[in-house]
Amino acid sequence: MAKRRMKSAGKNFIKMLLLMGCAALAAFWLLTLSPIDPLQQNVGQAALGSMSPEQIAKLEAYWGADTPPVERFFAWAKGMLQGDFGTSLLYRRPVLEVIGSKLAGSVWLLVLAWVFSGLLGFCMGMLAGAFQGRWPDKLIKGWSMLIASTPAFWLALLLLMVFGVWLGWLPIGLSVPIGMESAAVTLADRLRHAVLPALALSLTGTASVTLHTREKLVEVLASDHALFAAARGESRAGIVLRHGLRGVALPAVTLQFASLGEVLGSSVLVEQVFSYPGLGQATVAAGLGGDLPLLLGITVISAAVVFLANFIADLLYGLIDPRIRKGAQL
Repeated sequence: MAKRRMKSAGKNFIKMLLLMGCAALAAFWLLTLSPIDPLQQNVGQAALGSMSPEQIAKLEAYWGADTPPVERFFAWAKGMLQGDFGTSLLYRRPVLEVIGSKLAGSVWLLVLAWVFSGLLGFCMGMLAGAFQGRWPDKLIKGWSMLIASTPAFWLALLLLMVFGVWLGWLPIGLSVPIGMESAAVTLADRLRHAVLPALALSLTGTASVTLHTREKLVEVLASDHALFAAARGESRAGIVLRHGLRGVALPAVTLQFASLGEVLGSSVLVEQVFSYPGLGQATVAAGLGGDLPLLLGITVISAAVVFLANFIADLLYGLIDPRIRKGAQL
């Protein structure tokens, strides 16, 4: 039993390393193919024209423009395997330190969006499945399909225009009030500034959870044991809660943890709309500024977080469905 668990953990660890390596290689390849010149982007064409060849050579060495791409990637990979993710070229600080500070700014946003999208999507899916073919089902399906086809940044702009500009109920951007010292910022201030970006992220993530939960509940309610319960005189609500909830919980957990990658990806554009100083803005700055160490560091950390989320979902399967736990012990 213990040997089997160790073998499974070893396979998962190897998969995580391969995933992180492939993600880093893809990010490096895309940045290499980008037409953006880091010198012109960060120094400016006018400033470069007034510099001497020696100064330009120093800048090229700093930004790695004078080093072959393959050599740059393997040099970074060697340091990363030793625990050194390098130094950010834009922030002039260790990459892990930059990621930690930016992730601390995004944690309220990401947690609120992830939890709210899962809860709202699950409840709406259960409601639609319980009223299959009736007006709540049609309304929820129509809303989900509309949201699924709506880009996150467009929804963010709409929420910003309505609640931030027209109604003035919520701040239009940033993560803290403008001009306030960091020591004076309260938890309520941070949550208030995170409402609109978190709402934009969570609404776009509810569609898939809602539609999949609905389909699974419809399937469970059409099964033999649900029909037998109805024949015994059990109420519709009792069947949904006793039989449907158990059958829907497992795929809902899968979708919820799988949606973490979608939330991380969408946060890049949403944070740009709201000028939210988090990990998404740092990703955009690293890509446009040619900050290779920071971009690869963010890619690897994000891939590890997504893999860890899916791994936790696998562990929770046995708690939700005892049949899986018993099957693993055989």
